[in-house]
Amino acid sequence: MLASVFGDLFTDHTVRTVALGAGTLGIVSGALGTFAVLRRQSLLGDAISHAALPGIALAYMLTGSKAPLVLVLGAAVAGWVGTLLVMSIVRSTRVKYDTALGLVLSVFFGVGLVLLTFIQRRPDASQAGLDKFLFGQAASLLDRDLVVMASLGAVALGGTFVLWKEFKLLTFDPDFAGTLGLPVRLLDVLLTGLLVLAIVVGLQTVGVVLMSAMVVAPAAAARQWTDRLGTMTCLGALFGAVAGVSGALVSSEASRLPTGPTIVLCAGAVVLSSLLLAPNRGLVWRWSRDRRSRRRLAVSAVLADLDTLAAEHGSLGRTHPVAVLETMRSGAAAVERSLERLEERGWARRDEEGEWGITEAGREEAGRRFGGTETAGADA
Repeated sequence: MLASVFGDLFTDHTVRTVALGAGTLGIVSGALGTFAVLRRQSLLGDAISHAALPGIALAYMLTGSKAPLVLVLGAAVAGWVGTLLVMSIVRSTRVKYDTALGLVLSVFFGVGLVLLTFIQRRPDASQAGLDKFLFGQAASLLDRDLVVMASLGAVALGGTFVLWKEFKLLTFDPDFAGTLGLPVRLLDVLLTGLLVLAIVVGLQTVGVVLMSAMVVAPAAAARQWTDRLGTMTCLGALFGAVAGVSGALVSSEASRLPTGPTIVLCAGAVVLSSLLLAPNRGLVWRWSRDRRSRRRLAVSAVLADLDTLAAEHGSLGRTHPVAVLETMRSGAAAVERSLERLEERGWARRDEEGEWGITEAGREEAGRRFGGTETAGADA
């Protein structure tokens, strides 16, 4: 089945077109979404995508054309205006950023739905298909759509590359950027404008409602793997491309399975895998690291107890029942396992009666770890 799926990618023109469009969307949104996630503006993608809806409707009403470039430009203008409105509200009023996002998102989306309803009631049939921007219709992508998506994506990625140092400084320390004389507000507007381009690229593929997931999910997954901005941006683009192409391929193999939501689900699977398996931050790695740490602490604690007992009795030859050590550890269940690990390392020994004592090597190790005192009259 896997061979059949990848075979369709090279032999079926429709599948290849959809996969290329979804991959382009993933690369652009994943790379630009890195800055949104790091600047804690993840909801900005949601606001921009919803604000783009009235732009699509107005672009059609003014031109009468459903050409992808016309509709995407209308979406870009509306999304950019909505973003500038959010910034203006935050700067000029006491309204918080998240509240301003919610206001602009709901108002623009409501206006867009009203305009779409008005357009759908027109007597001609030329308006058919505009509603696909709500939830996306990747299966309807054409070669000309790919050209538009690739062109806008290239502009967004090219602008990011040219202004990489400025955007990096703006992301991590905007106050310092201001002291260097950089136009912080203009850079903020430019970065937001590039994010608008990244979002409108994917409106036809996954739609207004789900587009924010393609901005946030790949970047959130990439953040689990690295602490470097350049690496995170590349990983975000890679994860976005993987989610886009895999979602397109999976939906092509199942009947009545929409491509847009499938792409978002694949992006969610990438995030879940990263949260579980990413080194240093992954939950599985963290659980394994914590388990190893607890094991080392338990072994060290039992070694310290053996060292203490040897010091109190003044003899390395004296052994003690496991129950005594468990009492010193408040009945810890891991005492016996820790004793076995100490025996493997040559730091503890077990006599014929099953009692335990510390060895000379164990006493030296305890001295290095805990600064233990010498055993008076040791007769090992």
